[in-house]
Amino acid sequence: MSEKKIAVELSIHQEVGMKNSLVIFEDYKIRRHFDEKTEIWYFSVIDIIQVLIQQPNYQTARKYWNKLKERLKKEGSKSVTNCHRLKLEAADGKKYFTDVANPQTLLRLIQSVPSPKAEPIKLWLAKVGYERMQDIADPERSLDRAREYWKQRGRSKKWIQQRMMGQETRNKLTDYWNDHEIKKEEEYAILTNIIHQEWSDVTVKEHKKIKGLKTQNLRDHMSEAELIFTALAELSTRQIAESVEASGMVENSLAGKKGGSIAKKARIDLEDKTGKKIISEENYLPLRKLKVKTIVGGGI
Repeated sequence: MSEKKIAVELSIHQEVGMKNSLVIFEDYKIRRHFDEKTEIWYFSVIDIIQVLIQQPNYQTARKYWNKLKERLKKEGSKSVTNCHRLKLEAADGKKYFTDVANPQTLLRLIQSVPSPKAEPIKLWLAKVGYERMQDIADPERSLDRAREYWKQRGRSKKWIQQRMMGQETRNKLTDYWNDHEIKKEEEYAILTNIIHQEWSDVTVKEHKKIKGLKTQNLRDHMSEAELIFTALAELSTRQIAESVEASGMVENSLAGKKGGSIAKKARIDLEDKTGKKIISEENYLPLRKLKVKTIVGGGI
């Protein structure tokens, strides 16, 4: 499947997926669940396996997954242990516990299944799941795809440059966390929220609400100024953490507050000078066309 076709399929099915947690890859329906606390999508592993082995029969795919799990456990793979069990709706309309995983874990599982669909599903997951996965899968190509993706959606060259620079700053910070006893996704989310709330005076969730966002990535809907102050806060946090060799949640939380406060002072100073608020309700959501009802023989 070409990247262009994947982008088209995504635009057609993504809105549906936001409402009922169901997305489509080619002719396969893939169930997913959005964890609001960590802001991460979890996908049904068996549904992904069905795509990889091109098997429309759910039970056959389930047996394949069970055997694969056994093999990976024997090999000592952490991919299986990183899978969770959640209740997802089945074909009969009832909800059953099934294995789910975030796109980062799915990427590793996909590498264990010989399939011509491996690369297309990686790209597809990167677009509908976790922004960091593209960097893990293929750093250089993912940057090119991201630029093209934002360009197609009307972002300016300047905005794209700032978004990419901000992502690089973010990646360096998360790399530092990963090397200093921050491993769980919930911990990443907590630290990110501490930094964000410190510099902006609103939580990530509140910021998304201001912009009218739900499951969308907040950074993809930030203004140029919001991106710059987010990057400043995260850059400051990393450099402070490095200077004191912060390790674990407590020390990195303190570094996050200090780093966020540096960006906050700069934000307040700029707002005082310009009279304009940095936190904006503007977003890049597609405008919905209003249906105008015409009344024959009458006015509006």
